[in-house]
Amino acid sequence: MTTSATSNELTAKERMTIERVKMPEQDAAQRAGNFLEVNLGLSEAAAVREAQRCLQCKNRQCVQGCPVEVDIPEFIDKVAQGDFASAAEILTRTNALPAICGRVCPQEIQCEAKCVRGIKGESVAVGHLERFVADWARQNGIKAETTKVEPSGFKVAVVGAGPAGLTAAGELARMGHEVTIFEALHAPGGVLRYGIPEFRLPENVIDYEVAQIEALGVRIECNVIVGRTITLAEIREKFDAAFIANGAGLPVFLKVPGENLNAVYSANEFLVRVNLMGAYRDGYERTPIIRGRRVVVIGGGNTAMDAVRTSKRLGAEKAMIFYRRTEAEMPARTEEIKHAKEEGIEFHLLEAPVEILGSDGWVSGIRMQKMELGEPDDSGRRRPVPIPGSEHEVECDVIVVAVGINANPLLTATEPELKTNKWGYIEADESGRTSIPCIFAGGDIVRGSATVILAMGDGKDAAAGIDEYLREK
Repeated sequence: MTTSATSNELTAKERMTIERVKMPEQDAAQRAGNFLEVNLGLSEAAAVREAQRCLQCKNRQCVQGCPVEVDIPEFIDKVAQGDFASAAEILTRTNALPAICGRVCPQEIQCEAKCVRGIKGESVAVGHLERFVADWARQNGIKAETTKVEPSGFKVAVVGAGPAGLTAAGELARMGHEVTIFEALHAPGGVLRYGIPEFRLPENVIDYEVAQIEALGVRIECNVIVGRTITLAEIREKFDAAFIANGAGLPVFLKVPGENLNAVYSANEFLVRVNLMGAYRDGYERTPIIRGRRVVVIGGGNTAMDAVRTSKRLGAEKAMIFYRRTEAEMPARTEEIKHAKEEGIEFHLLEAPVEILGSDGWVSGIRMQKMELGEPDDSGRRRPVPIPGSEHEVECDVIVVAVGINANPLLTATEPELKTNKWGYIEADESGRTSIPCIFAGGDIVRGSATVILAMGDGKDAAAGIDEYLREK
């Protein structure tokens, strides 16, 4: 596609007059009953128009705000000119998973937050454009560059096929190393596949971008649990280096009476059953899921939003979020909160659980207590303080706990030389180096629960660190 007015022909003043495009969406009432993607993507004309809003700053603040340092002005300029193939080539130089990032990254607090265009008006919709370019490339058969490089002779193992592991594997393969990913579950993607619902991140998008990594020569072995199927010591014998990116999937519970009742799920289990194992599909009985009539989700992050919106799609008449602070403190993305409200999700703020109630071993309700905000805690947010005498009961038949995750000790417990902190997370420096010279680590197993793009940034940094280590070796 070409345009009559290229990006270079527009003055800064003309760019400033262009309003930010709106992402087309499924109708809220309709989408609340299906698992089809909510955001529908930009048209070519809308993408070009949005790209023309970019001021093409010499001081590229947006790039500084991107954990994987995508060449944002460059790829956007190509979109503005209608040269989508060149935009895709630029994008995939630095981002191994652009279609995924365009859907789930919190651009509003990263690249878009740094956008100079946003000082007066709204920032450029970098995420929407990233998704557009990646989708266009997929739909038109444009594949990532797979130029063969001279083999280094080194073999690298990657533990975990999530965003950090996939990114590191792709980078290492481009450097000439032989890479094998060991994935515990029966399909690659990690949190991308089991933790993010189909209506936010379709399975076919994950499959395509994983295939691009495999096209670089990366081998992926699923159903391999490092720490059980194979030990880290065995990996060290067979490989020259390893990158641990197995995530932090140990659920945190509420520590209140009644948590052992039937129909109390951790968000991890609930979303794994639905997303990875396909329990949302009609007639799919191999992976049972309790489709509650009244569902309570405890938490205020993106995982909580995913869980409550999923329960609505599974048929809940009342799907409710309970969060102990106010909406201003919610860690969930603004877009996810907006979409949840549009879909009829009930928000109950400044309330915390006291006890889960049951009958004959099954959940029948939950006792909540109203809160007020006190002084700031270690997170910088005001601490929720219980209000005496404010307890009340809420009828429900399914409860999903989405209040965080801890480090999974499966791998680290089998490797005493691997240094961890008091919370069980692996200690690593900025390049991912751990206490074992040939072992690197990144993503949630180092950071705790974080974003997809931060995990990808860790993967890139660790790949550079591993390459340096191997070349020195």
